[in-house]
Amino acid sequence: MTQIVATTPGLFPLPDWAKDELADLKGHQKTDLISGDESAAVEDAYDRVRTELIETQADAGLDRTVEGQGRWDDMLAHPLAVHDEVETRGIVRYYDNNNFYREPVVQGDLGADGGDVAADLDAAADHVDEGLQAVLPGPYSLADLATDEHYGDDAEFLSAVADFLAEEVRSFPEVETLFLLEPSLVENAPEGGADERASAAIDTVANAVDAQVVTHTYWGALEEKVYAHLMDADVDAIGFDLIANHDKNVYNVQEYGTKDDVALGVVDGQNTLVEAPETIRDRIDWFEQQTNTTYETVYATANTELFYLPVNKFTDKLEALANAADLEEVEA
Repeated sequence: MTQIVATTPGLFPLPDWAKDELADLKGHQKTDLISGDESAAVEDAYDRVRTELIETQADAGLDRTVEGQGRWDDMLAHPLAVHDEVETRGIVRYYDNNNFYREPVVQGDLGADGGDVAADLDAAADHVDEGLQAVLPGPYSLADLATDEHYGDDAEFLSAVADFLAEEVRSFPEVETLFLLEPSLVENAPEGGADERASAAIDTVANAVDAQVVTHTYWGALEEKVYAHLMDADVDAIGFDLIANHDKNVYNVQEYGTKDDVALGVVDGQNTLVEAPETIRDRIDWFEQQTNTTYETVYATANTELFYLPVNKFTDKLEALANAADLEEVEA
């Protein structure tokens, strides 16, 4: 019997009060909040955001709890945007949508830099008894979102980004699951040997943590060669976006197989229509039927980050995911 684990890829929308308060504290427009050095008042606001986001997940009944990434104003680029050897420059479009981040330009060695993400996880761990889940950009996506003015070689830069993320992971408190978010594997598919290097970079990060590691891909389906190399990565599960392209994702699994566990993007992280728990279960069942496999664990998740959604719809979608997992328990 498949275990269904209700979870998310993190990056939640800020509560409305926090948008206003942080905009006032930072002296910037709501759409241009700046990450990095923060006053005590800003830190306090983010602490309250974190607590509220964790309570929201607990109230919804999710099986895994993320920190919420309220401070990630630069979205997946955040871990580099706050690094001492990185200069943040102009505003860049975040993939092909109406969200933006500051371009992180790497100007020095990406050594360990204080464990920014680890510190947030430490704070989250104080409020979570079990099921803490870490969220990081995958090394390929983080390198893709950044600009290199130091290493001068794409392969060396990717390796450096992977080593940096691995050092960050080694500073984590105990977590049950790590989601590595890799939309760039779909949006800007690696070619000419870079696909194999991307898999090796993911290995570097995955091997640094004693937890279940999920490489979650979204905004479409992976090209076949990229998928085949990702299958070589030492991760516990690969994520499939069934909202953006269910047929091609199923084809990849039919053709090349997958891990014993999978993550399925069965809730639309960019659309305000709230899926019924029965619809979510149907999507999971359909995937198992099409791939002719009963998986040990299915991580039922939103296909993308959730910061695109209004807070009320975000909350409703968390509850739908949790209720879908409970349906499995009732039927078992």
